[in-house]
Amino acid sequence: MKQLKFIYDIYEWYISRNLKPENLPKHIAIIMDGNRRYTKIMGNMEVIDGHKKGVSTLEKVMDWSIELGIEIITVYAFSTENFKRPPKEVEGLMKLFQKNFEDVAKNPKIHKNEVRIKAVGNLNLLPEYVREAIRTAEESTAHYHKKHVNFAIGYDGRMEIIDAIKKISKEVKENKLDINEINEDIVNRNLYTAGLDDPNLIIRTSGEERLSGFLLWQSSYSELYFCDSLWPELRKVDFLRALRSYQERERRFGI
Repeated sequence: MKQLKFIYDIYEWYISRNLKPENLPKHIAIIMDGNRRYTKIMGNMEVIDGHKKGVSTLEKVMDWSIELGIEIITVYAFSTENFKRPPKEVEGLMKLFQKNFEDVAKNPKIHKNEVRIKAVGNLNLLPEYVREAIRTAEESTAHYHKKHVNFAIGYDGRMEIIDAIKKISKEVKENKLDINEINEDIVNRNLYTAGLDDPNLIIRTSGEERLSGFLLWQSSYSELYFCDSLWPELRKVDFLRALRSYQERERRFGI
């Protein structure tokens, strides 16, 4: 086991030393997939414990990102489809969100590194106690601008676009906006992610190769990276491989 760890440490060092700091993605979005499958593989483990293990992985990814100088991280925490899961699991997740947003608000690392926390999605779908915890985290970090960590929660990419259309239509109807003035900037300003740069790189764990409704508008020119590791098992070397893959690509805007 020690020998294997030594090999991974060497591999991490090798990849890290060859990454170009000037060509790292500014914004990484992550589909944190595989918590439930991890629970099944582990056998005698409650589903919510798999999600707790996933939270631990997210904390590590945030540390790695800060260490590497990544400015923005957006994670897919909970989709509108996830509300269809067993009530016990959904309730457990909501309580986990509450605790984690409350913890983030007083986390010394968050304040030391001036990380701004934001939730994006249809937050009205969430219980009031979760919304209150989100407000606490957002308000306690609202004055920071160096780093950003965004949680897509109660999120659906199609619904986000529909909600943006409704907002824009309302402005047109009220004569606050001419229909000929509608452009990409107008749409961007009406998305849940208003004010954020589009992601340069989207990482999905667990071997699945689809976006599952995540950042459909914003991902038009994002590089995609699919990793076989289940989210709770993600290692730093897996994260570094994604960054290496990104740097090896010639980014094109168009076909």
